[in-house]
Amino acid sequence: MAESILIAGTGALATLFAHRLSTTGFEVTIAGTWKEGLAALKEAGAREDDSSGVPLRVMTDSIVREVDCALVLVKSWQTERVGRFLLKCLSDEGVAVSLQNGLGNDEILRQILGKERVGRGVTTMGATLIGPGHVHLGGEGKVVLEKGPKTAPLETRLRKAGFEVDMVDDIDRQIWGKLILNAAINPLTALLRVKNGSLLEIPSARRLMTEIGKEAADVANMKGVRLPFEDVEAALEEVARRSGDNTSSMLQDVLRGVPTEVDSINGKIVEEAEKQDFPAPINRLMVSLIKAMSERGKIKDVNIG
Repeated sequence: MAESILIAGTGALATLFAHRLSTTGFEVTIAGTWKEGLAALKEAGAREDDSSGVPLRVMTDSIVREVDCALVLVKSWQTERVGRFLLKCLSDEGVAVSLQNGLGNDEILRQILGKERVGRGVTTMGATLIGPGHVHLGGEGKVVLEKGPKTAPLETRLRKAGFEVDMVDDIDRQIWGKLILNAAINPLTALLRVKNGSLLEIPSARRLMTEIGKEAADVANMKGVRLPFEDVEAALEEVARRSGDNTSSMLQDVLRGVPTEVDSINGKIVEEAEKQDFPAPINRLMVSLIKAMSERGKIKDVNIG
């Protein structure tokens, strides 16, 4: 019998992971609420660029099966809902591992499922959703998991599917490292409507990207977090270059007219900064601008002609 895994989510990364796992022999089940995405994944499977997929099993609130390994790849604002769904289907000895953006997702899952059933990790892979069940790889990367029995089932499955996996003792520094990169790149791409690599071609955007990242790194240093890189500017430029063809998740959200994750990314940096009596003005501005842009969609354009 094929090893099984539940993927919570129908977005870009969820589709990418579903494709690579299902086409290497794993029995993949998808859980979500996006009807078009679930229908496409059930009928044709998860597809990556021109590759075909394998039809997947789906789970919804009304269709529940017990699982022992779940990968959480939903937006941060959906974490509580997914946690309550997993409470119904995750076995007593099962584990849910979050690879989501931002801070605080694992805490929400632990409050619902219990600390012993939640693992932590990050991924530096980038992906753009082309359509329901269809994804384009925007940048290769790693999956980094916290060492321990909670992540062992997922580590084994990911390695067998060809993913590059690192196991670390201190996942907080990896989570903060990704948080800083996302905070500096994602809101700028969303505001300017450009792919990641374009930030390196616009001098003022490149400088602002560095300023956002350095301010976020200052917050991490105040908390005593040892980051996975020493030079923030170099790390940002390397990621923007490597993922140059990627449309950031925040820009994808803006283009689709759905809520962004700015609160769990730049907003969490501001929240942590306030605990240190540090204003973090640039990250605070990013939160306000992204929210203003999202709220603007609720009103009609002004005719100035």
